[in-house]
Amino acid sequence: MTPEQILVPAEDAGKRLDAFLAGQMEDLTRSAAARLCEEGRVRLGEKPLAKNYRLAGGETLTVDLPEPEPIDAVPQNIPLDIVYEDEDVIVINKPKGLVVHPAPGHPDGTLVNALLYHCGESLSGIGGALRPGIVHRIDRDTSGLIIAAKNDFAHQRLSAQLQDHTLARVYRCIVVGSLPQEAGTVDAPIGRHPTDRKKMAVISGGRSAVTHYQVLEHLRGHSYVECRLETGRTHQIRVHMAHLGHPILGDTVYGAKRPVPGLQGQCLHAVGLKFIHPRTERMVELSCPLPEEFLRQLEKLR
Repeated sequence: MTPEQILVPAEDAGKRLDAFLAGQMEDLTRSAAARLCEEGRVRLGEKPLAKNYRLAGGETLTVDLPEPEPIDAVPQNIPLDIVYEDEDVIVINKPKGLVVHPAPGHPDGTLVNALLYHCGESLSGIGGALRPGIVHRIDRDTSGLIIAAKNDFAHQRLSAQLQDHTLARVYRCIVVGSLPQEAGTVDAPIGRHPTDRKKMAVISGGRSAVTHYQVLEHLRGHSYVECRLETGRTHQIRVHMAHLGHPILGDTVYGAKRPVPGLQGQCLHAVGLKFIHPRTERMVELSCPLPEEFLRQLEKLR
């Protein structure tokens, strides 16, 4: 894989290298960051750095990420709600409970397994063996639109759109309480939680994260909100809403610990997707309806 260059902000001077890397790079735990250092994969110039290296601030680190380890991702006949498909891309309305790609604890039964069955060998390889075709992700217990690439050409074009924000993703959610403004922007960096490595958090030195929101309806003790992602960090909307003091209904990680009766996970749905088609260069705009359990919560709170 191409080495990643990371500029250390001045405010991170004095921070341990492994802790800094875990906050900067998605899907990288502190122990994994330490392992990269032990393997000589993190350098300042040509000099490998130890995991306990104290950052000076302003330096540029080079990180050599290893290739994803091959896995036996097997095709599985899992029903897919296909919203759009052609020879380059496929867009799925993902149900809650479906994990996007194989990972520890979820070796199969994922969206990747379903796509391998449906598309055969027509999936891009840029994501590696772990994530063939996967351009972006949504959480296991978040439902809605997700796009996958059927070839490397499409994957490269779509990934570029993620970077320059021309691939637009729109979500709907129900949050606890009444937001102080009808519309606004949360511009707060997100990184790995400093003490709970399974969670993300708004932290100094995290990766830039921007969410635009608008209140669609005021409910009893809650708000029905539309969110538009400018960036795509892990758990971004969930973390940003909790940061405002209005966690998403049913989010037992960033909100109340008790689940909501009749609701699986958080009340968050990827309702809209807009992108420039990688081959025709025409704008494609897609949407999908809210799931039944989301609609039931809306009616209950009206």
